[in-house]
Amino acid sequence: MGKGRVEAFSDGVIAIIITIMVLELKVPHGAEFSALAPLWPTFLSYVLSFIYVGIYWNNLHNMFHTVQRVDGRVLWANLHLLFWLSLMPVTTAFMGENHFAPVPVAVYGGVLALCAAAYFTLVVMLHRLHGNDTAFARAVGADRKEKISVVLYIAAIPLTFLNQWISVALYVLVAMIWFVPDRRFERQIEK
Repeated sequence: MGKGRVEAFSDGVIAIIITIMVLELKVPHGAEFSALAPLWPTFLSYVLSFIYVGIYWNNLHNMFHTVQRVDGRVLWANLHLLFWLSLMPVTTAFMGENHFAPVPVAVYGGVLALCAAAYFTLVVMLHRLHGNDTAFARAVGADRKEKISVVLYIAAIPLTFLNQWISVALYVLVAMIWFVPDRRFERQIEK
């Protein structure tokens, strides 16, 4: 089957996720700059989550440009990813409203790790469907960034109970690794 519907559905779900996250930002009570101070944890967690959701959207967009079709396994793998991404608004609010306390930061990291695992599952399903000698397979390659990301997420979860700011720094580091546009798929399309 064609890939257009899965792309459109994914775009819609991701747009809703971002909308829900922004709705969690509360209007400051007061017209002075000091009224913004209590909102910094919520805003910081929103910015981090917005970047993560944007990274997933960008990678899905690029990835689906290199494939020709999808099947039932790909549809379920994509839904699996969207499920974990749909928890981002809750974990974002949990972390921000609790001022980056250890348990919310660990839960946030758990969801990030599960998003990464679901993304990897989607990549595997697309690879099985399209085979080794395709633009998709060549673009994915060894996928070192994905493996490094999962290791950092898993390391960050227990580190949260030592110092949650180490974990937050690791989440920011992974976002920075992925924030640089991934040109693997674009290079394959250009060939």
